[in-house]
Amino acid sequence: MLPCYNEEAAIAATVAGFRAALPGAEIYVYDNNSHDRTVEVARASGAIVRTERIQGKGAVVRRMFADVDADVYVMADGDATYDAASAPALVARLVDEQLDMVVGARVTQIEAAYRRGHRFGNALLTGMLARLFGRSFTDILSGYRVFSRRFVKSFPVLSAGFEIETEISVHALELRMPVAEIATPYYERPEGSTSKLSTYRDGFRILRTILQLYRIERPVLFFGAIGGVLALLGVMFAIPLGLTYLHTHLVPRLPTAVMVTGLMILAALCLFAGLILDTVVHGRREVRRLAYLSHRAPGVERRES
Repeated sequence: MLPCYNEEAAIAATVAGFRAALPGAEIYVYDNNSHDRTVEVARASGAIVRTERIQGKGAVVRRMFADVDADVYVMADGDATYDAASAPALVARLVDEQLDMVVGARVTQIEAAYRRGHRFGNALLTGMLARLFGRSFTDILSGYRVFSRRFVKSFPVLSAGFEIETEISVHALELRMPVAEIATPYYERPEGSTSKLSTYRDGFRILRTILQLYRIERPVLFFGAIGGVLALLGVMFAIPLGLTYLHTHLVPRLPTAVMVTGLMILAALCLFAGLILDTVVHGRREVRRLAYLSHRAPGVERRES
């Protein structure tokens, strides 16, 4: 599956590479409102071409996962930067070990292929994800991935743009799916092909996605941290009031006392909100887990009842 936007210069080579690497696979190209000849070139290359009108890579992935029916899914970008020859190894690892996702971790020495700013941003976001969720991948932003059917059909795609890779990683971490990574070469774009990724805009969106997912998936810690800060502020303001009261048995700064009371009430509300939302999250996670378990693992033959 190849999501594409204005990849006229690269899509033919991408399709040819994956056709040679996986001769028995159906190759889908999902065009996302390209203004060039991406659709014509992809169709002439022998790919099955479909169109997603809602702009954004997340919308394309949502459509691909909903429409395509398979036991094993290979997803890469249509810009000829990912090594198609590595696909058989990724698929074999998924099937042999009955995994749900194998990530093609990018390895390159070409500065133009993987800019230094993107490397730093990827490392920063990867570290944040590991701290927030306990474990992570070495390349959470890689667009080269192989999925099992049960991953694809249990994944509720919510992202709209390039933050989709982060959401995919979090989905695997939250359900504690068996996953793996394989180092794969990463190449420079062919001449005439330009990156659609904005370092700062998309980096900010990915960071925002991580924080939103943390709020959704770890509400006790998220709201508990906010409540802890509010309680700490309340205590800091309350100490002078307490000392004054011990000496004079008076509370001369009534507005400060009211503020302290309000801060402590807000802190308690944050804590209880986190506890209530945590119950909701457990219910949602159970539903996703049941959807995940309704499909067999890759490489397992269906048993006749």
